[in-house]
Amino acid sequence: MHGHDPATELTVPSAAAVPPATVRPARARGGLAARCTRVLLSPWSRFALLVALLAGAASCVLLFQPQRLLADGWPPQLGGAAATLTFAVAYGLCTVAFVPRPLLNLAAGALFGSQFGLAAALAGTVLGAGAAFGLGRLLGQDALRPLLRGRWLKAADGQLSRHGFRSMLAARLFPGVPFWAANYCAAVSRMRWPAFLLATALGSLPNTAAYVVAGARAASPTSPVFLIAVAAIALPALAGTVLAWRKRHHLRAR
Repeated sequence: MHGHDPATELTVPSAAAVPPATVRPARARGGLAARCTRVLLSPWSRFALLVALLAGAASCVLLFQPQRLLADGWPPQLGGAAATLTFAVAYGLCTVAFVPRPLLNLAAGALFGSQFGLAAALAGTVLGAGAAFGLGRLLGQDALRPLLRGRWLKAADGQLSRHGFRSMLAARLFPGVPFWAANYCAAVSRMRWPAFLLATALGSLPNTAAYVVAGARAASPTSPVFLIAVAAIALPALAGTVLAWRKRHHLRAR
């Protein structure tokens, strides 16, 4: 047997032999990075980001003044399908920034006529609703869902979560529900994407078509088509006002 030479042995230092000063800074750095990541990705940090994005978008809209489309028209550099597609994208972004849809629908009809204006406005409606829904779900749902404690809030959330399609369809058809409010309420609920988008497209079609036709025929306000479009706008609004007043009176009577 050969002799055992201790000098040739490889010594592996144990964890106890490593100086604490070489371990603790790395752990501190890792812990600080993990804490910062948790803070940045926390529900309320994401909700703050959502508020900042919407505030910035609304400020940009105020500077852009989209109502000038009705007076100045569309940029002459764009025409045909490119103009319609660009308008649909701009329409969607404007709705996310709380621009009133009636203004955009009138502009769509005045710029592109009834058929192409309706296509652009409806595409922009679905695009804007989907963008708002996605932002609300990604950045706001986790922070806001724990706040749904009141009886009315829980009832509304349950209705939207269990009966998403018909609830959103009614919200789009009812003129008293703001477009942006319906988007973000649906995002906080458990409503599914397909039900939300399909109900938005179908429910927004009648009102959108009425405004687009009115915008396209605004040059002839005495024409039967224009008068029918105005009636299609006014009658649902009047019916919604009466229904809301009766519901309010009924609640007070209780």
